[in-house]
Amino acid sequence: MSVQSVAADVDVDLRQLFASLARNWLRILVVTLVVTGLAFALTWLATPHYRAETRLLIETRESVYTRPDGTNDNDKPILDEEGVTSQVEVVSSTDILKQVAQKLNLSRLPEFDETADMPMLSRLLVIAGLKSDPNEIPPEERVLTKMREKLNVYRVEKSRVIVIEFSSENPRLAAEIPNAIADAYISVQGNANIESNSAATDWLAPEIADLSKRVKDAEAKVASYRAQSDLLMGGNNSVLATQQLSELSSELSRVRANRASAEATADSVRRALQNGGSLDAVPEVLSSELIQRLRERQVELKTNIADLSTSLLDNHPRIRALRSQLADLDRQIRNEAEKIMKGLMTQAQTAQARENQLVADVNTLKAASARAGDQQVELDALQREATAQRQLLESYLTRYREASSRKDSNYLPVDARVFSRAVAPSEPYFPKILPITTAAFVGSLLLMAIVTLLQELFSGRAMRPAAGARFERIEQVAMPVAHEPSNHEPADIEDVEDRAAEAQAEPEAAAAAPATSPATGEDVKSARPTLGEVEIDKAVEELITTGAARAIFVSPEGDEAAASSVLVAREVSDAGLRVLLLDLTASGAASRPMLDSGLFPGITNLLASEAQFSDVIHPDLYSDCHVIPVGTADPVRAMRAADRLPIIMQSLTTAYDLVVVECGPADAQGINRLVGEGTEVFLSLLEPNDEVAQAAIELIESGYPDLTLVTPVGYETPGTPVPGRRSAA
Repeated sequence: MSVQSVAADVDVDLRQLFASLARNWLRILVVTLVVTGLAFALTWLATPHYRAETRLLIETRESVYTRPDGTNDNDKPILDEEGVTSQVEVVSSTDILKQVAQKLNLSRLPEFDETADMPMLSRLLVIAGLKSDPNEIPPEERVLTKMREKLNVYRVEKSRVIVIEFSSENPRLAAEIPNAIADAYISVQGNANIESNSAATDWLAPEIADLSKRVKDAEAKVASYRAQSDLLMGGNNSVLATQQLSELSSELSRVRANRASAEATADSVRRALQNGGSLDAVPEVLSSELIQRLRERQVELKTNIADLSTSLLDNHPRIRALRSQLADLDRQIRNEAEKIMKGLMTQAQTAQARENQLVADVNTLKAASARAGDQQVELDALQREATAQRQLLESYLTRYREASSRKDSNYLPVDARVFSRAVAPSEPYFPKILPITTAAFVGSLLLMAIVTLLQELFSGRAMRPAAGARFERIEQVAMPVAHEPSNHEPADIEDVEDRAAEAQAEPEAAAAAPATSPATGEDVKSARPTLGEVEIDKAVEELITTGAARAIFVSPEGDEAAASSVLVAREVSDAGLRVLLLDLTASGAASRPMLDSGLFPGITNLLASEAQFSDVIHPDLYSDCHVIPVGTADPVRAMRAADRLPIIMQSLTTAYDLVVVECGPADAQGINRLVGEGTEVFLSLLEPNDEVAQAAIELIESGYPDLTLVTPVGYETPGTPVPGRRSAA
């Protein structure tokens, strides 16, 4: 809750506020009926407008039967949001609108070309120069301008649907034009596809011819290089030298294995013969048929010796003969083993010779294969180039055949279709008489009610004292009546001094007067001494006549004399000027009675940077005057920024016609920073005395010779208390 709402001592009287609606019901009703009648008349006389729309769907129209080979549904282009928006611009393009305008001959209709049937009033305005001549604009441009005003093309959000909306005074045209625009768009897109296809075929034909020649040349280079390099191809699509090298390597490995096996077998037979070991462990010996027969004979002899040993002695001739035969068989077996060993040695030597020959052949083929490898790299490069050219030629041929077939059959589907055509509307979309009239009635009724309530609030009639608000009693002091001076010119120093001397003797005479005969108001006024001061109305007249922008009030007598600034501010405000009173007194003597509170933020808050101008300016409760009170901030802190007062005064004088400043008992030095262009200085007094005279003399001597003395005594207005010793009205 703001400081103002807490500190204010007035509330809004809701009963009084809303009672103003009942008091002003006739005015509200009359204005409402007048506005409603005007709205009804305008809608009744307005030309009806009809609106129709055609809807396009952007989609791929290719089918599985007409789609080119090598493509599928995933390859088709899908328009994104930007693509569909671009198609919206194509639909509303100038070329399409021109086609539709020419097809429907819209230039002959006054709705699209006002020169077709220009009213006499328009012709007169053109002749008088009050209206531009439409004939100066080309007819096509006039028609296109009107069409764009009535056309609305947009994309349905989050879809690929384009809406073509058109309004016209003729319901038939409202449907024909969007349909014609949609047909023209599809025709333009089809023609664009045909042109693109024709351009493709025209480009592919010379490219194919050039590629055919390049493919033939590349293949000829491959054949020529193969013949020159003698790169004969063997099995498995490899060079003959490489294949022979592989075969010889395999043969060399086999010969080496046979030689190693023969040498190992011969070595094992030799060791067996030398060491007298058994030859039965050597497979080659056992595989000999002669040795097998000898072994069989040897077994048979051993069997006979064993049979005869049972009956004969060892020296028996027969046993000895058998043992002699057995020894001869052993010699034959060893001789046969030696022959086998020699055969194995010969076989190993033969394998060694074969191996040496194969190694020489392999080395020769290695060199030939290395040369063939280098030549094969060059040949492969030529073959890749020929293959790439051939594949590109085949793809171009395929595309050319497809493009040619589509061109011959004139089949090029457009990626858009009309799925909702416009029909002639039966009812106009404008004007809607009943809704417009109802809205005018309700709106004018609410507006007049709001205006009436605001007038009641701003006039102050809807305000009442807040609950619990207390107003201090204002002590009234009987003041002697001042004599009217012969003129209202500012008093000079000598006149002030003379009247101050007269004022010193006046209290003694007043004290000697009989107490039993109270003086009337006229008697007091005639008996009151003066220092040449003027009354409130004269001060107001002076400010208005001179057009002053600032009025500085000095009150040497303190809070009691601050009533002058309040009364002057209110009177000038009642005269129709924008007036603001700035209270610079310490006690808030000027602003407190105007706001009925001293808790509002004011000049100290502004100087202390705790508030802005809009927070410290308040309306006077009893007039149209505005007030900046003393405020609630720390005065010591506020006075540190006193240098800002000239800037604040300049801002206030810019916003208001007159700024009244109540300075209290200030001296000439204190008001220096408040004085500016168009400033009038006033000295407010209640009773002419030495204090007032001395203050006036000091101000005049300090550079304010045009000082004007003003008194609030004897001047009363409704709602303003009489000045007292402790408060000011």
